[in-house]
Amino acid sequence: MQENETLKQLFQKEFSKIVAVISKQFGLQHIEIAEDIVSETFLQALETWKNKGTPANPTAWIYKVAQRKTLYHFRRGKIFEQKIVPNLKSTQEKNDEISSLDFSPQNIKDSQLQMLFAVCNPTIAGEAQIGLALRILCGFSIDEIAEAFLSNEETIKKRLFRAKEKLRASKVKMELPPEKEIEQRLDNVLHIIYLLFTEGYYSKTQNEVLRKDFCLEAMRLCLQLTDYKKTNLPKTNALLALMCFHSSRFRARLASDDTYILYENQNQELWDPALIKQGTHFLLLSATGNDLSSYHVEARIASLHCQKEDSKKKWEKILHLYNQLLFLNYSPAVALNRTFALYKVYGAQAALAEAEKLKLDSNYYYFILMGELYKNIDHKNAKANFLKAYSLARTITDKQALQTKIDSLL
Repeated sequence: MQENETLKQLFQKEFSKIVAVISKQFGLQHIEIAEDIVSETFLQALETWKNKGTPANPTAWIYKVAQRKTLYHFRRGKIFEQKIVPNLKSTQEKNDEISSLDFSPQNIKDSQLQMLFAVCNPTIAGEAQIGLALRILCGFSIDEIAEAFLSNEETIKKRLFRAKEKLRASKVKMELPPEKEIEQRLDNVLHIIYLLFTEGYYSKTQNEVLRKDFCLEAMRLCLQLTDYKKTNLPKTNALLALMCFHSSRFRARLASDDTYILYENQNQELWDPALIKQGTHFLLLSATGNDLSSYHVEARIASLHCQKEDSKKKWEKILHLYNQLLFLNYSPAVALNRTFALYKVYGAQAALAEAEKLKLDSNYYYFILMGELYKNIDHKNAKANFLKAYSLARTITDKQALQTKIDSLL
């Protein structure tokens, strides 16, 4: 069992690296072949290591077998000579292609960065980009992605297939965008990383490990961008700061029964001081230049949420920042969070007046907020809103938590 877990961790760590290197060398149109080769490599590892034991250097073993399987595949049936060689630029490249794959740290790093921009191509639908990012960039299995999206494996397979077909049809290449386009394309890359993190942080899945892994993978991808001068921009650091601050409160957000704990009820001793320190570091790095992104404002809000004091002055700052964020990037979630900050500053009646204007009739969190605001004013209205939230809840634990709130009003 322990060996299987170790192999699973190695798969998730190395999957994206090997797929990126193969795709860079042979072309993004062969991305599915690259995935199959990696899967076959790890299947062979499972069978071989079970009988002979884990090798001294598992990663080197994986690279060697993956290289052998890759070269065998592309040589077989004259695929290499007929389809690959004509696209190579020189005889030297042909010889290099035939002999080996470059699994040097620098080439892996470059290949992953190029793959990041390829997968986060704006020609692909946003939800499909997240799915591709989870699969190709993070090495998650189809069933894990299906669990995250509360979907089934067949649906996810079809979605990923269509996304890969779009990559092929659009002739997307494994390369960084031209320098004049890179900042514009970076916006889309950062957005997908942000959505990937959100998928983990506000996940509906009951798999707590999966939730955390999604967040950690989003942070890893963003950290990769800070290693490259052209993408190490203030907004990149702002997003990284935002994710650090949010992740620092991960343990405090979940009770032992997997129900969410409201911010004001969290055990602050469970907050991670190391991640808060990292968040502060990246927030300071983001404070250069004249551009102000929504990530800057969200990171500043998140930093205030990591301050243990609960004063009116703190919430006034948070409210001001939410007002700013509404102008930069309006969303129902921002409007709801602003309403909560308004409640902390001016009380429930003022917040209710603003909340009722939103009329988010199908938003689960909206009805939870309305129930909380009415709780000490009008039990009948509070109960009605909690019941509406209950009808919209997608997990058993959410329903159980809401039932507790409803019962407390009786």
